[in-house]
Amino acid sequence: MRPIEALLEILRSESVDRVFGNPGTTELPLIDALVDATDLTYVLALQEASAVSMADGYARATGRPSFVSLHVAAGVANGLIGLLNASRSRTPMVVVAGQQDRRHLLQEPMLGGDLVGLARAATKSAVEVTQAYDLPILLRRAFAQAVRPPAGPVFLSVPMDLLAEDVDVEVPARSGVSPGAAARGVEEVARALAAADRPAIVAGDGVGREGAVAALVELAERLGATVYHQPMNDGIDFPTGHPLYHGMLPPRNAVIRERLSGHDTVLLVGCHAFRPHHYTPGPAVPEGVTLLQVDSDPAEIGPNYPVAAGLVGALRPTLEAVAAAVGEPIPSAAGRIERAREAAAARWALLERTARGRQGKAPLDPLAAAYAIATALPDDTVVVEEAITVGIHLRGVLQQDRPASYVHTVGGGLGWGIGAAIGTRMGRPDRPVVAVLGDGSAMFGLQGLWSAARHEVPVTFLVMNNGEYRTLKDTLDENRSRSTQRGRYVGLDLTPPGLDWAAAGQLFGLPTRRVESTDELAEVAAGAASLSGPLLVEVPITAHRDGVAAPG
Repeated sequence: MRPIEALLEILRSESVDRVFGNPGTTELPLIDALVDATDLTYVLALQEASAVSMADGYARATGRPSFVSLHVAAGVANGLIGLLNASRSRTPMVVVAGQQDRRHLLQEPMLGGDLVGLARAATKSAVEVTQAYDLPILLRRAFAQAVRPPAGPVFLSVPMDLLAEDVDVEVPARSGVSPGAAARGVEEVARALAAADRPAIVAGDGVGREGAVAALVELAERLGATVYHQPMNDGIDFPTGHPLYHGMLPPRNAVIRERLSGHDTVLLVGCHAFRPHHYTPGPAVPEGVTLLQVDSDPAEIGPNYPVAAGLVGALRPTLEAVAAAVGEPIPSAAGRIERAREAAAARWALLERTARGRQGKAPLDPLAAAYAIATALPDDTVVVEEAITVGIHLRGVLQQDRPASYVHTVGGGLGWGIGAAIGTRMGRPDRPVVAVLGDGSAMFGLQGLWSAARHEVPVTFLVMNNGEYRTLKDTLDENRSRSTQRGRYVGLDLTPPGLDWAAAGQLFGLPTRRVESTDELAEVAAGAASLSGPLLVEVPITAHRDGVAAPG
């Protein structure tokens, strides 16, 4: 079959049913072929960053690698921020960019460039296909690489004339790959955990990605261990309503060190140890703590802090093996769980009283807004979060036990949330999706709203509008040495004149509304399951933050 036919055949055999992209001249052979490929839906984005973020959400929702089509050097550059997010969040995707016609590449044509060089820093692998016979092999290799730990995006540059060649190429069969096995040496880790007086577990995003949440819960309950989420976790890696859950570790070494100082043994599972955001002096791991680690990626074992024992293997069978080696719950486990239950109830009662006490009219208090959303959502809702100020509060008030109910990117590239929410709902049409977005973050990916309208994707987009870059102001004031500078800023306000979100919805064809109270916000959140199309909602919030800390 011809190269373009081989490409479509491989997509089908890899369970790809959507192509996310924004086309240009170099993609015309693909666009032409898709006319008759009625089983492959082309999801059009107005800009490449939106296409990549939609593919990110879709891959996470389906558990399969997604497929993205970008356009030449400029398109790859536009998509780089999404590729960086996908790489940091370990989202499997295959990204193909159309290169200029090889017959005049030597003349440095417009739109051409070093696509591989551009993509290399943000992908697992970046290769340019130089002859048609290699295309099927490289595509097969790309899909295999995308899911192999550590998962991530894989990039292929494909010249447009290569896709259009009238030559016969062979399509290799898809290789069968057995699931990963449990690590060796689980007995040593089990003994150390069982002997610990104050054990803790840090649940990383590998737990959720590899379907190991239930296995981790079983192990934690046999030990009565306190469980933290990794800093800025991307998903549900431990049920947030569980009595042993003690919140997310903030992304600062000094605070992590303080939280872990109450423990003598800490098990890291499926997480990078540790990835801080703001600098604070000193290490994240307290002196004297016995550090243990389990990961499917050998490169994650002990890169920053030495571990007493490091296990490399698939997380679910490894955690199951560790729990089996621990055996029956240790004698002190029941007491630890009961004390944790009482402490968690007290923390929640305080948080609930504070949030309810701040309810009222717009502009809404950030904690009260987060509480209104969290307590009104339908039970099976997926929350896609890219709201830096409100997002911290939201993590503290959401109680989600179902895996894949929370979607975030630790990559930090803004503009991801709108597209990710669209892709999430496309991948999980059986679950309501609510995107909680900062107004600044939403502006980076605003074009994605057009795709939501075009494809009639029923997502509730909640834009938390405080008219400023609040997190930057908070950080700046924390670090300022002169009190006379505090409260004075340059380049951190979006007002005046502010952003007209009703006009934004009208521009892209979405219905919009503005909430005027916490009760109205709760009503909107509760209605997420009944949408038949997208809804853009402006949520005015106060331009300050004095919030109560999240549980933990």
